[in-house]
Amino acid sequence: MQPPQTKKLFIMMVLEIAIWGAWQIKIFSYMGMLGFTTGQQGWVGSVFGIASLVGIFFSNQFADRNFSAERFLAFSHFVGGLALIATAFMKDFWPFFGCFLVYALLYVPTISVTNSLAFANLKDPAKDFGFVRMGGTIGWIVVSWPFIFLLGEKANVEQTSWVFIVAGIISLVLSIYSLTLPHTPPRKDVQGLDRVAWLKAVKLLGVPYVLVLFIVTFIDATIHNGYFVVIDGFLQKVGVSANMSMVVSSIGQVAEIVTMLVLGFVLKKLGWKTTLIIGILGHLARFGVFAFFGTPDHVWLIIGIQVLHGICYAFYFVTVYIFVDAVFPKDIRSSAQGLFNLLILGVGMVVASQLFPRLIAYYTVNNEVDYHKLFLVPTGMALAGILLLALFFKPPTYRPEDVDTSSAPH
Repeated sequence: MQPPQTKKLFIMMVLEIAIWGAWQIKIFSYMGMLGFTTGQQGWVGSVFGIASLVGIFFSNQFADRNFSAERFLAFSHFVGGLALIATAFMKDFWPFFGCFLVYALLYVPTISVTNSLAFANLKDPAKDFGFVRMGGTIGWIVVSWPFIFLLGEKANVEQTSWVFIVAGIISLVLSIYSLTLPHTPPRKDVQGLDRVAWLKAVKLLGVPYVLVLFIVTFIDATIHNGYFVVIDGFLQKVGVSANMSMVVSSIGQVAEIVTMLVLGFVLKKLGWKTTLIIGILGHLARFGVFAFFGTPDHVWLIIGIQVLHGICYAFYFVTVYIFVDAVFPKDIRSSAQGLFNLLILGVGMVVASQLFPRLIAYYTVNNEVDYHKLFLVPTGMALAGILLLALFFKPPTYRPEDVDTSSAPH
């Protein structure tokens, strides 16, 4: 049985990630309803990735040293929640973009701050953080269910705008809840951005196996984030109603919980390279099924294949985090994690947000998207990543000596 403080941190994480999960699946379909151009959609989608880049430096150099964690969360989620609710009522691009930008710039630093607050207040972080962070996955899953009732089977603009209202309400709730969290004073001992360590981490790209892993992580991050751009429209095309598409996509998060439980065993048995290849193979299989079986006749196959999300995420991204922690020199591990995190949450999201709306537009004829041709693109990208790993990734150790997946970043 978990102690009360751990349960409190678990609820914090449920609310934190539920905010994100409320709008992620629907935002690109919604912008299409508003008539935003592909370029405008790309910029809105890129905001979260750009904010991730800003957040890396902001949270390390400013937030950690000047605000108690719980008050920083309370302020950020209060203003961010108001910005999200305002976003729901903005139908023109620039007001919409401005409100969403305010939210993103305030929300993204809270991701690292909630992690820091949890680590600072857990008696045994290595043991207990996995349970706390699982709350985030559960939050993403649970937040999809209210939309069964809030959205119709053919949801219009007014109904779909509820994704931002719900996200904003959760943000306001978390703002109040944050004030009940353990007091976590600013860390005055933080030295800010360690430029020397970051420079050493970047120089490691001169090592062949690190460069290959970096390139493949960029490819995989683009594919992974591209999935969220296209999935809502595609699910509705094959017969999933608008009010069920979020629930269907959340099947992947359920599978993620199970996959995380077996990741340590798989890593020890199969090693770094094979586990990473299986992670990208999940994308290849998922997008391949979308490309060749993407019709209403195969809707149950489309729904079932969502379980591969857990393999795609845990077997690749979490394995990368563990690999960096196990193999990279101690003095640059934190910076190296930040470097790969920048690819996964920042660059990959920006590129996907710019690329996939343009692919949708390119493969649209007479207002019908040719999903077969569209999905061949990420399928080919996944195949390229697999070949790069298989042929050129030669890590210094075949498999990890000991694996702890509980504290891997999510």
